[in-house]
Amino acid sequence: MKLKITITGPKVNDVGYRYFLLGIAMSNRIRMFEAHNMRSSEGQAVLAFADGDEEAIKAFCAQIETERPARSEVSNIVFDDFQGEVMRIGEYAQFCATIQLNKAIPVLLDMRDDLRAVRKNTDLIPQIKENTDAIPQIKANTDAIPQIKANTDAIPQIKANTDAIPQIKANTDAIPHVLGEIKGLRDDIQPGYANNFRQVQADVRAIKERLGMQ
Repeated sequence: MKLKITITGPKVNDVGYRYFLLGIAMSNRIRMFEAHNMRSSEGQAVLAFADGDEEAIKAFCAQIETERPARSEVSNIVFDDFQGEVMRIGEYAQFCATIQLNKAIPVLLDMRDDLRAVRKNTDLIPQIKENTDAIPQIKANTDAIPQIKANTDAIPQIKANTDAIPQIKANTDAIPHVLGEIKGLRDDIQPGYANNFRQVQADVRAIKERLGMQ
């Protein structure tokens, strides 16, 4: 018995409906089966063909009338007689596998690119660790900023002191001359001081004699 099944509705494509029908056909031991996603005037459609024992076909039809794939939205299911050729169910399963592989290839390529990006990021981990290990030193340098600022604020005073160095040097250079002058004064004072001291002693003795003092 050959049968054509047309399933229409807002959401019957890309919900696994063909594989759902394939599973039901295999469970009912139908040897000839195929299904295809279509577009119709009513919207999305799945067109299925089955060829097998009459009892198996009836059981198949009863099951698909009462069961639906998850997330599908079905408006109508129509059963019609069919006289054409139907693909062997094994060949159709291979056909479905090919379709899924074609869908999977872009996904696999994206996964490959993502893995490459992950590996590139993983290769950066030693550098990230090195940067992380430097954080204490960076913090220490940051903590030193107030001291650096204080030292920087002292620069004008340091410059003023530096500018005074020539005057300090001039004063220092004058020290030998000053010392020489002091030494000369001392040498000049000492002889006169001794003479004056002897004169004072003589005057004291004369006064004592006049007063009758010994």
